[in-house]
Amino acid sequence: MSKERLKSPRARLFVALDLPEAVRAGIVAWGRREMADPALRVVPPESLHVTLAFLGYLPEKEIAPLGEIVTGLRSPAPEVRLGDPVAKPGGRHPRLFALPVDSPGTIELQAELEEKLVAARLYKPEKRPFWPHVTVARVKPEGKGSKRPRAVAKRPEGLPKDLLQPTRAVRTRLYRSELKPSGAEYRPLAQVKLR
Repeated sequence: MSKERLKSPRARLFVALDLPEAVRAGIVAWGRREMADPALRVVPPESLHVTLAFLGYLPEKEIAPLGEIVTGLRSPAPEVRLGDPVAKPGGRHPRLFALPVDSPGTIELQAELEEKLVAARLYKPEKRPFWPHVTVARVKPEGKGSKRPRAVAKRPEGLPKDLLQPTRAVRTRLYRSELKPSGAEYRPLAQVKLR
């Protein structure tokens, strides 16, 4: 029997913290003004979130146990405070622009989630420290087949004051990520509303 037939179907999965609808709408309105550079591919409003754990490709049979972990999270809804946009990496050719999130509660929630995922052997923690952020735009490649990002002539500037105010996250979700030529599409598989 071929190796391919022995493998179970796989899904690209991650767990994220969802922002309130009003915050996402505010980011979209700001983005229309600030992210007009043709080198940028703006993240759609339904995809604005804080990734807590990127799980990568896992067998589809792991979706149910992952859903149980997500729905079993007991941390309260963390307060989140967005910061002004940053380029990652810095320099002339960043790959993305993100809004950093100042939130000790999000860091605690991520640690709780990571502990449960590791105990279930469903996640290998990243070596770099957790950086809570909301990706708002990715930089398009210089050309077809190129991995080098285009130069961005007009970088997004600061958020309006109302988006810099603290708010509370609304839920934690397990998402399936499906890669498309236009960008990844996310489908929720399990969720817990945060209290």
